Amino acid sequence: MAKINWTKEAEDWLKIIFNYIAEDNNDAAVRLVTAIYRKAEILNDFPLIGYKLHDWPDRHIRVLLYGHYRIAYLIRDEENIDILGVFHGSLNLDKYLPKE
Repeated sequence: MAKINWTKEAEDWLKIIFNYIAEDNNDAAVRLVTAIYRKAEILNDFPLIGYKLHDWPDRHIRVLLYGHYRIAYLIRDEENIDILGVFHGSLNLDKYLPKE
Protein backbone atom coordinates (compact mmCIF):
# COMPACT_ATOMS: atom_id res chain seq x y z
CA MET A 1 0.00 0.00 0.00
CA ALA A 2 1.44 3.32 -1.09
CA LYS A 3 1.39 6.56 0.86
CA ILE A 4 -0.16 9.52 -0.92
CA ASN A 5 1.63 12.85 -0.46
CA TRP A 6 -0.18 16.01 -1.59
CA THR A 7 2.36 18.59 -2.78
CA LYS A 8 1.90 22.25 -1.92
CA GLU A 9 1.18 22.91 -5.59
CA ALA A 10 -1.60 20.30 -5.61
CA GLU A 11 -3.12 21.80 -2.47
CA ASP A 12 -2.94 25.24 -4.08
CA TRP A 13 -4.76 23.97 -7.18
CA LEU A 14 -7.50 22.51 -4.99
CA LYS A 15 -7.88 25.83 -3.18
CA ILE A 16 -8.26 27.63 -6.50
CA ILE A 17 -10.90 25.11 -7.65
CA PHE A 18 -12.69 25.35 -4.31
CA ASN A 19 -12.71 29.16 -4.27
CA TYR A 20 -13.96 29.38 -7.83
CA ILE A 21 -16.89 27.04 -7.25
CA ALA A 22 -17.62 28.41 -3.77
CA GLU A 23 -18.35 31.81 -5.28
CA ASP A 24 -21.63 30.30 -6.53
CA ASN A 25 -22.16 27.32 -4.25
CA ASN A 26 -20.07 26.58 -1.16
CA ASP A 27 -21.68 23.17 -0.57
CA ALA A 28 -20.88 22.08 -4.13
CA ALA A 29 -17.26 23.21 -3.66
CA VAL A 30 -16.94 21.14 -0.47
CA ARG A 31 -18.46 18.09 -2.18
CA LEU A 32 -16.16 18.38 -5.19
CA VAL A 33 -12.92 18.79 -3.24
CA THR A 34 -13.91 15.95 -0.89
CA ALA A 35 -14.68 13.72 -3.86
CA ILE A 36 -11.32 14.52 -5.48
CA TYR A 37 -9.50 13.55 -2.28
CA ARG A 38 -11.50 10.31 -2.11
CA LYS A 39 -10.79 9.51 -5.74
CA ALA A 40 -7.05 9.97 -5.13
CA GLU A 41 -7.22 7.49 -2.25
CA ILE A 42 -7.68 4.68 -4.78
CA LEU A 43 -3.99 5.15 -5.59
CA ASN A 44 -3.13 3.60 -2.23
CA ASP A 45 -4.08 0.21 -3.60
CA PHE A 46 -3.93 0.75 -7.36
CA PRO A 47 -1.12 3.21 -8.17
CA LEU A 48 -1.01 2.27 -11.86
CA ILE A 49 -4.72 2.89 -12.45
CA GLY A 50 -4.17 6.29 -14.05
CA TYR A 51 -3.02 6.64 -17.63
CA LYS A 52 0.64 7.35 -18.28
CA LEU A 53 1.42 10.63 -20.00
CA HIS A 54 2.94 9.96 -23.39
CA ASP A 55 4.97 13.16 -23.31
CA TRP A 56 7.27 11.75 -20.63
CA PRO A 57 7.69 8.05 -21.39
CA ASP A 58 10.66 7.69 -19.03
CA ARG A 59 8.79 9.18 -16.06
CA HIS A 60 6.13 7.65 -13.89
CA ILE A 61 3.80 10.62 -14.15
CA ARG A 62 0.25 9.42 -14.47
CA VAL A 63 -3.20 10.99 -14.56
CA LEU A 64 -6.31 9.84 -12.75
CA LEU A 65 -9.60 11.23 -14.06
CA TYR A 66 -12.42 12.58 -11.94
CA GLY A 67 -15.25 14.28 -13.81
CA HIS A 68 -13.84 17.31 -15.60
CA TYR A 69 -10.63 17.17 -13.57
CA ARG A 70 -7.31 15.39 -13.96
CA ILE A 71 -5.32 14.39 -10.90
CA ALA A 72 -1.66 14.30 -11.93
CA TYR A 73 0.63 12.18 -9.80
CA LEU A 74 4.18 10.89 -9.69
CA ILE A 75 5.01 7.39 -8.55
CA ARG A 76 8.26 7.87 -6.64
CA ASP A 77 8.59 4.24 -5.58
CA GLU A 78 6.37 1.38 -4.40
CA GLU A 79 5.55 3.21 -1.18
CA ASN A 80 5.29 6.88 -2.19
CA ILE A 81 3.04 8.73 -4.59
CA ASP A 82 3.12 12.52 -4.96
CA ILE A 83 0.00 14.28 -6.15
CA LEU A 84 1.39 17.02 -8.40
CA GLY A 85 -1.79 18.89 -9.17
CA VAL A 86 -5.49 18.81 -9.92
CA PHE A 87 -6.26 20.35 -13.29
CA HIS A 88 -9.41 21.12 -15.20
CA GLY A 89 -9.58 19.05 -18.37
CA SER A 90 -9.28 22.15 -20.55
CA LEU A 91 -5.81 23.04 -19.25
CA ASN A 92 -2.64 22.01 -21.06
CA LEU A 93 -0.72 19.81 -18.61
CA ASP A 94 2.58 20.44 -20.40
CA LYS A 95 2.44 24.01 -19.14
CA TYR A 96 2.09 23.01 -15.46
CA LEU A 97 3.93 19.73 -14.87
CA PRO A 98 7.68 19.20 -14.50
CA LYS A 99 9.47 18.20 -17.65
CA GLU A 100 12.52 16.58 -16.05
